Amino acid sequence: MSEMEQAIHPEAEVLYAVSYDSPLGNLKITGSDKGIVSVLFTDDLQGKQSPAAVLPGMQECIRQLDEYFAGKRRTFYMDFDLRGTEFQKKVWNELLNIPYGKTISYLELARRLGDEKVIRAAGTANGKNPLAIIIPCHRVIGSDGKLVGYAGGMHRKQWLLEFEKGEKQGELF
Repeated sequence: MSEMEQAIHPEAEVLYAVSYDSPLGNLKITGSDKGIVSVLFTDDLQGKQSPAAVLPGMQECIRQLDEYFAGKRRTFYMDFDLRGTEFQKKVWNELLNIPYGKTISYLELARRLGDEKVIRAAGTANGKNPLAIIIPCHRVIGSDGKLVGYAGGMHRKQWLLEFEKGEKQGELF
């Protein structure tokens, strides 16, 4: 935000961003003073910022992603700054209960939310998850066991599931 924009909108929140080069491609990590706002796959290959130049919470996110891709981390612990509806946040929090290396169906996700009728809404919220990998939306599959829907691309979803089951040992695609 320019100084002019800051003067016009002094209440505007400043967000910080850093690029992370993962085995699945570039991730853009965005954070605020409250925590991590988003971790999203991007084709934008702008220069990477030094972790020393970003918020401590973002440095922690990078450290934990490094450990995850090295096979040394199965659960993420960091402060989030989730931005969405109450229902979306409820879905995203439920996704955190899916164990590493396991999957559930969209129907099971709806049941865990307390109502099978919310299956479509749960699927939509799952697809709007702003924290790829960190909140494991990739662990939700179709009732028939098929891989369906992933904002980061189906090839990444398949890679993540195989990686978590020990079928990928650092190999790419």
